[in-house]
Amino acid sequence: MLPVFLNQLGLVCALGAGKQEVSQALFADTPSGVALHEGYADRPLHLGVVTRPLAALDALPPSQHSRNNALLLTALAQVRPAVDAALDRFGPGRVAVVLGTSTSGIGESESAIQDHVATGVMPGRFHLDQQELGSPAMALARVLGAAGPAYVISTACSSSAKALASAARMLRAGTVDAVLTGGVDSLCRFTVAGFRALDSVSEERCNPMSAHRHGINIGEAAALFLMTREPGPVRLSGWGESSDAHHISAPEPGGRGAMAAIQEAMKRAGLSPDGVDYVNLHGTATVQNDAMESRAVHALLGSDVKASSTKPLTGHTLGAAGALEAAFAYLTLTDNPRGQLPAHFWDGAVDPSLPALSLVRPGEALGRPVRAVLSNSFAFGGSNAALVLERG
Repeated sequence: MLPVFLNQLGLVCALGAGKQEVSQALFADTPSGVALHEGYADRPLHLGVVTRPLAALDALPPSQHSRNNALLLTALAQVRPAVDAALDRFGPGRVAVVLGTSTSGIGESESAIQDHVATGVMPGRFHLDQQELGSPAMALARVLGAAGPAYVISTACSSSAKALASAARMLRAGTVDAVLTGGVDSLCRFTVAGFRALDSVSEERCNPMSAHRHGINIGEAAALFLMTREPGPVRLSGWGESSDAHHISAPEPGGRGAMAAIQEAMKRAGLSPDGVDYVNLHGTATVQNDAMESRAVHALLGSDVKASSTKPLTGHTLGAAGALEAAFAYLTLTDNPRGQLPAHFWDGAVDPSLPALSLVRPGEALGRPVRAVLSNSFAFGGSNAALVLERG
């Protein structure tokens, strides 16, 4: 099978923007990113908010103006020269855009409805297309002049991991020569209220795998990769997808769906369990997800593989989570001679009901370059995705 590579990376999240800034925060000995913020609920919450200025939306029509697309264009700016070069080399019809999202422009609809309640009319800035789930792909294709397939996958928290898998299949099939792929999600009151209704939102920084865990922090992010068949710094060597068909929001307790996705990804990559150096856990800090995932990882990889959840740093970025955490895998695999690993920030209270995992301590490193990373993404409805990334 033809290999596919992640040639370029652009990202923005609560840790910052760009590879260097995010990498410094990701491998730091103390947590940053998630913090108390107002405006998304009836009281301040710990959220993974992007606080830096975002890209202007002047290149887009008003119907595509949204914070979601501003996050996306901020990430795009970091890889734009390479994407433009791919368009020139392969032609617009041979460059695709495949993204994951779950919120799109819902925040803009919220704001417009608030205006309507106050004034009786919808504001002129509002257009229903802003919340259309395909908006991010349409926006990028428009800005770039890409004429290949352009679409969005929206399967909740597995969305952008599945987008990367879809992009890889397209390249292997020879349909296109380059894909701009990844994910984006922006914070809005709708998602915060939804998870609070499920009693799944933590009042403090989330505490994955702890006996005291009691919910997630929600965040926002955009992560974009230029993926081609040409050798690059990171290879997407495996992916696996499965469906629990168990419950609309709860995972299958035994982790069978998660294990199926992980096994498929590792088989496609040709990796044995001892070939995985580090696992980026989905690690949401909800009671059920952490229990299921720890069982799945322990059953397949044992208790010695290094693992961590990065959601205490960024929050759970929902539809962007798979791509953002693939970006963290990319940073772990590149320009990292000591093999530093993203720390697992928690209170250290071991849950005796969970199988033991080797959770990464702050400052911990392998002492050699990291060779292979497994990144897990598990979503509502039992939609599971696992990615294996290796040094190119």
